[in-house]
Amino acid sequence: MPLAEWRDTKETLHRFEQIVGKIRLASSARRNHWWNVPFHVTGRGITTRPMGQVDGNPIFTIDFDFVDHRLVVATLDGEERSFPLTGQSVASFHDATLAALAALGVRADIAVPRPFDLPDAGRPFAEDTEHATYDPQAANRYWRILSQVASVLEEFAAGYSGKSSPVHHFWHTFDIAHSRFSGRRTDQPRQADPVTREAYSREVISFGFWFGDDTFTEPAFYSYTAPEPAGLAGEPLSPASARWVTRGESHLAVLPYDAARAEPDPRAAVLAFYESAYRAGAGRAEWDIATLACPGGVTDAVRRT
Repeated sequence: MPLAEWRDTKETLHRFEQIVGKIRLASSARRNHWWNVPFHVTGRGITTRPMGQVDGNPIFTIDFDFVDHRLVVATLDGEERSFPLTGQSVASFHDATLAALAALGVRADIAVPRPFDLPDAGRPFAEDTEHATYDPQAANRYWRILSQVASVLEEFAAGYSGKSSPVHHFWHTFDIAHSRFSGRRTDQPRQADPVTREAYSREVISFGFWFGDDTFTEPAFYSYTAPEPAGLAGEPLSPASARWVTRGESHLAVLPYDAARAEPDPRAAVLAFYESAYRAGAGRAEWDIATLACPGGVTDAVRRT
């Protein structure tokens, strides 16, 4: 899925998802490391999961349907409103989303109604008529890739018994990820922003996939360790097409999507990549790898034998 082939759709869809994601942020109970905020993959697209009540609203969900290409807003009593994703600018999508919620008696509260960490972060969603491209075929392919990667990440996640995140799709960075934690606290600089401080308050190794951006223009599987232990980038990675790349003052383990697809067994190659990145970070950071292992998703030592 070359970035250049769907960049305009990706940029529009990214902002659509930020609008819905910010509603999710306002209408869900806070979880550690912002785990309440991301989307989850469904059989037709992605969902916010049920939210509401904590903010005085009825329980409701917002789903992106990438089969029929509609945004679907529903409440617990079976009421539903939807509208097409095609033919929308960010501004019209923003207005249609708020109107659908209002029709169901849901008060939408977007504290900062502008993009997060995007070039047009100073422009309100309601004024963005520039981003207005939605190619249904590209959007469907994006969802199918998300679904495939989510399945592989779930399989990889089964091998760890320590604290770990769900497999979830972050709307601010537009990646899908799973994280493992050692349990050790980390010190963040006081000047770090609230998102960073909460995300990295514990020692973590993250694994994921992104679709490419202006700084890394090809879709790729990735992993990083935070804080980064000394010598991490000198550790071996699998398969041979994986590599370490420098990002700011730290390093990412990267396996390009096209390289994984070219392997005889792409799924096995991605699992091997994640495992090699985990062992590189956990080994250098001196995690108890043997104790934290959970082969085949089983923690019971008797059942393993």
